[in-house]
Amino acid sequence: MINFITKNWKGILLCLFIAVPSWLLGKRFPIIGGAVIAIIAGMIVTLFLRNKEPFESGIKFTSKKVLQWAVILLGFGMNLTVILQTGKQSLPIIVSTITVSLLIAYILHKALHIPGRISTLVGVGSSICGGSAIAATAPVIDADDEEVAQAISVIFFFNVLAALIFPAFGKLVGFAADTGEAFGIFAGTAVNDTSSVTAAASTWDSMWNLGSATLDTAVTVKLTRTLAIIPITLVLALLRTRNEKKNGEAGKKVSLKQIFPFFILYFIAASVITTVMIAAGIDAGIFTPVKELSKFFIVLAMAAIGLNTDIVKLIKTGGRPIIMGFCCWIGITGVSLAMQHFLGIW
Repeated sequence: MINFITKNWKGILLCLFIAVPSWLLGKRFPIIGGAVIAIIAGMIVTLFLRNKEPFESGIKFTSKKVLQWAVILLGFGMNLTVILQTGKQSLPIIVSTITVSLLIAYILHKALHIPGRISTLVGVGSSICGGSAIAATAPVIDADDEEVAQAISVIFFFNVLAALIFPAFGKLVGFAADTGEAFGIFAGTAVNDTSSVTAAASTWDSMWNLGSATLDTAVTVKLTRTLAIIPITLVLALLRTRNEKKNGEAGKKVSLKQIFPFFILYFIAASVITTVMIAAGIDAGIFTPVKELSKFFIVLAMAAIGLNTDIVKLIKTGGRPIIMGFCCWIGITGVSLAMQHFLGIW
């Protein structure tokens, strides 16, 4: 514990320094939301942070672990029956968006001569769950740090754009304002990373005073989509193993622990506890403080995400991966809207 505090306290404190005023400003200006304010503030602060090294460990911890805690806490107050129904309802949209994104990435990989590993990372990151998918896929395809950083920079760029413009876009296309279902499914299927899914959904809830209705739907859909990490990384591992055998190299084993997003199990466990307690006659309002803590954790994680977004480095990495990320993003958005319309959700 002492080693953890010594290693991480500076980064966590910096994130808190950004998150607390962002949370308060988000309450005052709900149409923007604390999550979006925290992302922008983090991006600005990191430009002026001359020596980032003392803060990096705490920032990384906040962006990964605190965000997972936020998702787990969201499980409290969510009925398991509703979760299963939402996941089932969104499954055709999820399959369609993932398929289209991977096809676009493959076509642009060939057309623009983008290196294979970068193309795979951007395609998987766009279609499934951003940085988490990239982190899970990178060791499977033996991507180096520079390739991972480039792919994550591209994904984070479009994550930030989605968090900023999707709530306004949702209002423009006419998503229902009295329920978070349509926008929640849209955010859960069309936004790359869990961080921006939660940011966009939280903003929509703030805009229309929906509590956490949109956030609950969006996170459930996103977690259902996140499970696609497992089959895709296993397929990539099999392809790489086959290629290495052809070249006389030893295949690389892939650990289930390495690719499985275990925090999803805790999210489900929290929803099971809620379902049982509500069935026993306990008032669902008991979970309200936990939900509020979850929302603050999201803002805290957004501050860390902003601090990790290097706009200057993104520009220097070149235009072709950005073009690929943009095309995947547009493709996913269009397919998500079309499928919702086809299924009668929107």
